[in-house]
Amino acid sequence: MTGDAFALYGTHEAEEHPLHLTAGRLSADLANGNLRTIRYDGVEVLRAISYLVRDRDWGTYSPAIEDLWVEQGEDSFSVRYIARCRGPEDTSLAISVHIAGTEQALTFEAGALSSTGFETNRCGFCILHPIVGIAGHPAKVEHVDGRIIETRFPEQIEPWQPFKDMRAITHRVATGVSAECRMEGDTFEMEDQRNWSDASYKTYVRPLALPWPYRIAAHDPVRQKIALSIHDSGSGQTKATERVDHIVRLEPDERHGTMPAIGLIVTPEEAGAVLAARDLLSEIAPQELLFHFDPGAGHDTQALKDFATLAAINSGRSTLEIALPCKQRPDIETAEIARQMQTAGFRPDAILISPSVDRQSTPPGSKWPECPPLEDVYAAAHGAFGGIRIGGGMLSYFTELNRKRVPADRLGFVSHCTNPIVHAADDLSVMQTLEALPFITGSVHAIYGDKPYRIGPSTIPMRQNPYGSRTMDNPAGGRISMANRDPRHNGRFAEAFALGYAIRVLDANLECLTLSALTGPFGLIAGQAEPTDAGGRRPLFNTVKLLSGLAGSGWSGCTSSRPSEVLAFRSGSTLYAVNLTPNDKSIDITAFPSASPNGSVKLDAFATIALRLTA
Repeated sequence: MTGDAFALYGTHEAEEHPLHLTAGRLSADLANGNLRTIRYDGVEVLRAISYLVRDRDWGTYSPAIEDLWVEQGEDSFSVRYIARCRGPEDTSLAISVHIAGTEQALTFEAGALSSTGFETNRCGFCILHPIVGIAGHPAKVEHVDGRIIETRFPEQIEPWQPFKDMRAITHRVATGVSAECRMEGDTFEMEDQRNWSDASYKTYVRPLALPWPYRIAAHDPVRQKIALSIHDSGSGQTKATERVDHIVRLEPDERHGTMPAIGLIVTPEEAGAVLAARDLLSEIAPQELLFHFDPGAGHDTQALKDFATLAAINSGRSTLEIALPCKQRPDIETAEIARQMQTAGFRPDAILISPSVDRQSTPPGSKWPECPPLEDVYAAAHGAFGGIRIGGGMLSYFTELNRKRVPADRLGFVSHCTNPIVHAADDLSVMQTLEALPFITGSVHAIYGDKPYRIGPSTIPMRQNPYGSRTMDNPAGGRISMANRDPRHNGRFAEAFALGYAIRVLDANLECLTLSALTGPFGLIAGQAEPTDAGGRRPLFNTVKLLSGLAGSGWSGCTSSRPSEVLAFRSGSTLYAVNLTPNDKSIDITAFPSASPNGSVKLDAFATIALRLTA
């Protein structure tokens, strides 16, 4: 990979370019043995059909692809290969795959066989439906018992599976065009992946109510098949003509609001490094420092003393994020934390409190862990931290907040995080998670009304894994799911992702948005061995500084003709735009009074621009 590419992604490791397959009006991209971006006449029908193998922590195996054979004809294609996974204790699994496509039919067949036996949480197909243009729209679901139900894809994010015991699902693609996806070999169900900020509805094999992990017996074949059928009446036209023009047009719209406060997360482990970088902290000037405190991890009075020192040198507010152990009564534990705070001389402006156990997800069909009622936790917090604003929600992700609704009447604000690498970590999937953010914030407002609302910390690396025993170490700096370090955090990719994130949540009227730390693996400042500019700053520094400087100012909306590629907003007399792709983009801004002489600007890969508009 070139030096420029290294600056974009923070890694020399190149993603494999997908192989574009075509069968007349049907097309798909083959990447790492799976199909992405399945289109009919240029319109996305399915986001992906993938055969995935998960380990006991829901980490995804990266199988070795062998004997790959691809045949591309004028109106058909065919693919065959063997995928091999190696598990713990010298266990192995081999998957034999055949993919075939014609203009109105696509099949993906797989047979898995282990000579040793193989432990897994899931082994089989995942089918992703896109969300834009599908959320809230009709669907026809055929169940395994033959029943056919006319229903709709959820508009508000469903906490549990919207469809179970599935054999097939049909949806409208365009006028006169529908698509049926039929699943054979096991029982399938669908989850609303917008819970995790994935931009998809996921239909997957093996119901979650069944035990996991489970073991595939030695020499016992597992066979599955996915069949996609396109039904085209010829009575309408698809949207292919809209995709010919690659110029992105930006236009003003009527949306408006106030830019949120910007926060930075500080852990006890990073407090000393943050203090040493106090000049850069002052340059960012965040409106909020979010201090993480977890007695179960050994955090004590010394951590609170460090927090008090940092709060004193920052001009903004402070919030103490408490992961309450709940090993004793909540009033006893909160009283002890209050005593330590008094000893440390630390009095934050707000406290965000949540039981530690609620950081772990409770999947459908699983038993909820022991936990005091949230009403008791909030009452104890009010009693122990008198006069301090109390917030709640989840220290993990929207998924957990959606599945365990908090009694918000005792709260000054609600909060949650998101993470874009829970299920997939390729560049396209990570950027596509931005599409799900308006659905998440809309669902929060539907549940909690006008309750003040915060998001974060939300970073590309994962700080905590609610779905397994650990986050994944990533010493080689690859693109892997659930990793506690991600190379793109060091590149312009993260700079663009963060600004795109901020734009996608503008309509939520957030009180505070936290997108990073100052130091450490989630920070704006890189370690000594990491690539940065001369000032030791990651490119993400630029976005967070910009957003912090705009906090409290008014914003006005912009409509993008291709929002998956370019997003924008206005604040005052400045137009801010970001390119979310690795390709240069031509931007038409003739709808704005601009300083550009020809009404257009060029945006480099993952670049941002601040354009002063003329009066």
